[in-house]
Amino acid sequence: MREQLDQLRDQIQRVYLGSPEPIDMLLCTLFARGHALLEDVPGVGKTLLASSLAKSVDTPFSRIQLTPDMLPADLLGVSIISPDTHETRFQRGPIFASIVLADEINRTTPRTQSALLEAMSEGFVSIDGQRHELPHPFMVVATQNPNDFIGTYPLPENQLDRFLMRISLGYPSAEAEQDLLEIRPAQTILESLAPVIHAEDVVNIQKQVDQVHLSEPVRHYIVNIARTTRDSDQIDVGLSPRGSLALAHASRSRAWIMGRDYVEPDDVYDLLVPVCAHRLVIGGPSTGVQWARAAELLTELAQSIKVPT
Repeated sequence: MREQLDQLRDQIQRVYLGSPEPIDMLLCTLFARGHALLEDVPGVGKTLLASSLAKSVDTPFSRIQLTPDMLPADLLGVSIISPDTHETRFQRGPIFASIVLADEINRTTPRTQSALLEAMSEGFVSIDGQRHELPHPFMVVATQNPNDFIGTYPLPENQLDRFLMRISLGYPSAEAEQDLLEIRPAQTILESLAPVIHAEDVVNIQKQVDQVHLSEPVRHYIVNIARTTRDSDQIDVGLSPRGSLALAHASRSRAWIMGRDYVEPDDVYDLLVPVCAHRLVIGGPSTGVQWARAAELLTELAQSIKVPT
């Protein structure tokens, strides 16, 4: 599995020529059974990164281009009455895939955004009083443009809280951008990608991540960070217990990716911003500026907390 992990990382890096850090964060999210929110300006490779991950894993994949006129049924599916037997049959929507790319999630209405809540938090979809189980593994990779762009609907706090990580890609280096102009990976490499890891392998890795040891001092460290955000005068709503759980499980996943069966404090500290910053409320709707401010506050608060040795 370590060899498969290296193949998976290398294949995605062939297509996405930006920093390798978002790739590791995306893999960390997948192995932690989480969902990822990729946010940045258009054209930096958000969709390319998500698509390269989906093509590298041997699982069903669906891409949903979210628009303002999209309805929840367009995501989840509808019940159809057969004209011959007059029986009701459920026609599954694109959400019934192992990896779902929800492109430009903040361009659709809050009603459609909320249709993802049950699927992301419980792995089920309820239609006409019946629950339909989603496949295993299941991961939503959503992309969004900054909320100050025209035609966007900011995600509410309870929706943001369902994403394990919120990842900003940033611009590629000058050298990587020159390579991008030459090889044009979206046109040449992406279509030729073949799966290097199977769904069963991903599920096995997820089970191994569950067994990664989280010692009492590290648990105490996570709780101290969460309680410090709640007591801060500069933060309206601090990290919830769900946020603490997310930070702990993401740290387990990172430790496994780094080749360890135990979590170090550095795993927790390095994941603070992508896992926790979007869960904090510091006044007003969530925007890129407030997320940056939340990241600064998190870093400052964490530096004031004693790190276990």
